[in-house]
Amino acid sequence: MGEEPVPAASPTLPKGVHSWETGANKSYLIPALEIPSFLFILNQYDRVAYPNTVYYSGTKSAENFFLHGHWEYDQDPFNISQLGHPLQGATMYGFARSTGLNFWESLLYSNIGSYIWQITGETDNPRINAMITTGQAGSLFGEALFRMANLLLEGGGDNPGVWREVGAAVVSPPTGLNRLVFGDRFKSVFPSHDPATFMRLRLGADVTTNVSQFGTSNAYTPDKATLDLSFEYGLPGKPGYTYTRPLDYFDFQITGQPNSTDPIEDVMLRGLLYGTKYEVGDDYRGLWGLYGSYDYISPEIFRVSSTAVSLGTTAQWWLSHAVALQGTTLTGLGFGAAGTSTVTEGERDYHYGATPQELLALRLIFGDAAMFDMTAREYYVAPRYFSGLDAADAKGSEQIARVNTSFTVHLWGPHAIGIQYVFTSRDASYPNIPNVHQTLGTVSLAYNYLFGPHFGATEWRDAEDRER
Repeated sequence: MGEEPVPAASPTLPKGVHSWETGANKSYLIPALEIPSFLFILNQYDRVAYPNTVYYSGTKSAENFFLHGHWEYDQDPFNISQLGHPLQGATMYGFARSTGLNFWESLLYSNIGSYIWQITGETDNPRINAMITTGQAGSLFGEALFRMANLLLEGGGDNPGVWREVGAAVVSPPTGLNRLVFGDRFKSVFPSHDPATFMRLRLGADVTTNVSQFGTSNAYTPDKATLDLSFEYGLPGKPGYTYTRPLDYFDFQITGQPNSTDPIEDVMLRGLLYGTKYEVGDDYRGLWGLYGSYDYISPEIFRVSSTAVSLGTTAQWWLSHAVALQGTTLTGLGFGAAGTSTVTEGERDYHYGATPQELLALRLIFGDAAMFDMTAREYYVAPRYFSGLDAADAKGSEQIARVNTSFTVHLWGPHAIGIQYVFTSRDASYPNIPNVHQTLGTVSLAYNYLFGPHFGATEWRDAEDRER
């Protein structure tokens, strides 16, 4: 095997500029001012957009909570509770992260900001689930966006061009704002340490092939277009790359659809929080440890979301000189929600609970010619007996399974075409309504634009090893 490259020395930065290596000139004060300001602006917007609602809050509502209030689960729509809250948390996290704070410090700021919003941003009682999705899921989401924004900036060298600056601001708005407002102080780019990455942009035409809606009367769109982005950061096997910081490895996927009420079909993110790399022989490289994950899946007729921690591993195995097998397996526990999109009498549209879950993802790569993907996920939303609530929905349970398989063929350059099949099922059991079984299967033909060679296979072997 060849020698691992020696990391380049850190550049000497001008006085007053933040250093990611030493922590010099980072700020605890700036995000402590930015986050309350952001929450105030958000509250004022909500008052205009949703008049005479819970957003007419203030000191009286905060005082009422401390004197008479109690924590409970919210009744917000699923996409607000499970997607809007993480986006809010990611923004607060980004304000802290982009001023030089590390992952754990920024997570604390996001959680404090979530608590401030719960007490002062709304007049109703604070929400248990919102603290989890805003602070924890939002921080995972925010770190992934922060890393992607800085990788874009890093590609521009010491002076990223205007389009890289704009692109980074779109990906992580707090990062773009602080780079603009504070001039040179936060202009230093977060050092990625040169991870192995693979990105795919996919435009698909989806056709629903089978649907079972027993116990419901949901409508669904049989044919539609989807646009999705998948990005893998820190793939195992890159010589010299280490996993010393949270999310030095992560996998991020997002899918959009032409639906004005539910434009985001899914967001799925998993990343290594604490772990290390390992190797077996000359052809196998991997990493293992504690992962954090955030999933939001809403395939029209039902939906599931979870924020979790899991034990697992991600690895790559060279099966031959050109064929590689990549994979991830995770087993963990989270807190999440699941339910149907349109309810029957006596049923609430979604339910909270502890969420044991499993994931198995495999990718078989045939050189530059083709790849086969398969990802299977399963979530069990457990009864909430510990909550002390008497509501029947607290004592019910849900089981959601989702299997995604695809085959992609390389055409030329970055262009590829693929076919995909996604099958999702939901089984729900509650004491006050009949058991519910729902399934949805979708086939899609898609154009793929690939960023990176070999479908993301990492090469660590020298020429002699590859010829064996």
